[in-house]
Amino acid sequence: MDDQQREEPRTESHDPAVPEAYAAFMRTGWGDRELDLPRHPVADPAADRRGRLADLFPGERLVVPAGGYKVRANDTDYRFRPETAHTYLCGNQTSDAVLVVEDGESVLYARPRSSRETDEFFRDRQYGELWAGRRPSLGELSDSLDVECRHLDDLEGALAGRGKTRVLRGVDGRVDGIVDADEGRDGDLARVLSELRLVKDPWEVEQLQEACDITTLGFEDCVREWDRVLEMGERWIEGTFFRRARAMGNDIGYDSIVGGGRHATTLHWIDNSGPIVPGELVLLDMGVEASSLYTADVTRTLPVSGTFTPLQRELYELVLTAQQAGIDAVRPGARFLAAHEAAMSVIAHGLDDMGLLPVPAEEALSPDSKVYARWTLHGTSHMLGMDVHDCARSAPESYPRGDLAEGMVLTVEPGLYFQEDDLLVPEELRGIGIRIEDDVLVTADGARNLSAALPRDAGAVEEWMAALRG
Repeated sequence: MDDQQREEPRTESHDPAVPEAYAAFMRTGWGDRELDLPRHPVADPAADRRGRLADLFPGERLVVPAGGYKVRANDTDYRFRPETAHTYLCGNQTSDAVLVVEDGESVLYARPRSSRETDEFFRDRQYGELWAGRRPSLGELSDSLDVECRHLDDLEGALAGRGKTRVLRGVDGRVDGIVDADEGRDGDLARVLSELRLVKDPWEVEQLQEACDITTLGFEDCVREWDRVLEMGERWIEGTFFRRARAMGNDIGYDSIVGGGRHATTLHWIDNSGPIVPGELVLLDMGVEASSLYTADVTRTLPVSGTFTPLQRELYELVLTAQQAGIDAVRPGARFLAAHEAAMSVIAHGLDDMGLLPVPAEEALSPDSKVYARWTLHGTSHMLGMDVHDCARSAPESYPRGDLAEGMVLTVEPGLYFQEDDLLVPEELRGIGIRIEDDVLVTADGARNLSAALPRDAGAVEEWMAALRG
């Protein structure tokens, strides 16, 4: 259908009435200009990815939507973030688009900016240029991404009737309604799309390094503002880090975890509503999502006063030793779980030395026991990429039960968490939580820490904080 046959623009009850004289006047007298969209650096890698995907499903049509806006409250939406697999395959980050790959050919069905001869241009709150900004034309999008683009209104006809079709489900309700679901076939597409992302190409590694570098700057920003942190509490850190993420990247990769004192023992503490108290520790789990949508995921546990107490240092160094053992286990051909097992061996023996385990460490490490996990709670690693928990729909035999290969990126993040009401630990341990996390690239002969710019050694952390605070 043409622009003037489209549905009514999205408006709200509190919008003023639009008389026809005003509408007609708004549809005339506009110049035209093009968006300056250079060729996207992901165009060549994305073409290779689409080719590899098509080779795995010869003679089939593969449909991967970007998704649309999600309501936050009433008439306000969350900021749009496209489906990872869609952007991975073509680089597009505009809403509502749908990528169709068939017989080695790819077409991106997109919603371009509306004609200035329509009411959408000046009235639609979601897509109107005067409300939401200027969307690229089909030509601009095609030139930038180096993929054929057609109007989204042509999608239903293109998907009707012919050939085997697989859809990445649950992303776009309109697409789900056009093509009948096949749980097995569609699930297989989702699995393959995850597994394709397990090994990062050189461009992806560059993006992850950039995300880690910006994350380092965000951590530094927070420590520089420590006087305000002490005054305002956890949310000052959250807000300071977010400012850096938005200034140099796309967003935060996940809700920042800022756990002061006992809040550090809550693994996903995102309320960030507590104080930052001298003498305690604060756990900062934060990561920047770069403009390319690749995200860092880094954790540091800092002494609020700038120096660790003897007890805090002892616990911190146990976690650091465990993390280093995990990093040392990362290499091509090693099992993905090797880092976890190496780190947990250190943790379990440390807990045993502290007299906390009800059984000897070796027995506690047995899959039939794992009682040490009362104080560690989570796995040591997950894959990292465009999703903070990347490649999550892979077949279990590929991940997490598979082997590591050069180009994979994973976190290594052991922790110790002593809950404030845990009667099985000495009182002086209760309410202490420590986690140290870095983003690790599997290289040809071992591993490279992408987030190594942030110090980990206890003494180096203290020196770093002192230098930033002046």
